[in-house]
Amino acid sequence: MIKITQKIIYSVLSIMLLFLSCKYDDNNKAFKIQEGDLLFQDTGTDDIDNAIKSVTATSLSKNYSHVGMAMQTKGMWFVIEAIPLKGITKTPLQDFLDRNKNDEQKSQTTVARLNENYQKYIPKAIEYGISRLKTPYDDVFLWDDNTYYCSELIYKMFSFQNLEKNSIPFVTHPMTFKDSTGKTSPSWIKYYKELKQPIPEGDIGTNPNLMAGSQHIRFIYDYAK
Repeated sequence: MIKITQKIIYSVLSIMLLFLSCKYDDNNKAFKIQEGDLLFQDTGTDDIDNAIKSVTATSLSKNYSHVGMAMQTKGMWFVIEAIPLKGITKTPLQDFLDRNKNDEQKSQTTVARLNENYQKYIPKAIEYGISRLKTPYDDVFLWDDNTYYCSELIYKMFSFQNLEKNSIPFVTHPMTFKDSTGKTSPSWIKYYKELKQPIPEGDIGTNPNLMAGSQHIRFIYDYAK
């Protein structure tokens, strides 16, 4: 009687595991990127990447140092983004995903999708980004100049559309370059010293983690899983 019970238990467990496995695979196959999807990345472990995360970290399960937006041209997928050295660029999606991988060689990229109310603003947002290709990267992280850092670009792709400030899907916030101890991290001090610029503590800005916390987006896929 005990052997029969054990066989039944093993059979049930096997069926459950098979079901969960199939469900996971189906979810992977079901995911299809859409124009306007936001691709958040943990871009690396150098001093500035770590400095960005140290002063912008939130209670989210993941924290990010970069964000771009998906777009399609002639059946090919790209990411509109602002990155150091290149400025605003249209990066092939696979190149974007391959930029930073974990130990299992999976892209450390998480995808979020804007709520339905904001989908209608995506085409003009992409046009805005395309019209500014090759615009220099904003190394100083200033808001009111003619250069862009990654989250600034995404924010302004919507704010330029004459939306009321409380209707923009993202928010701005006074920037800080101080870590959890309340001190400006040595990495930022060195960074701005090399630029010969004052640290813009308290200036208005945004960052990938602030965007990731928007109530107007939902995370739908993680390439690392």
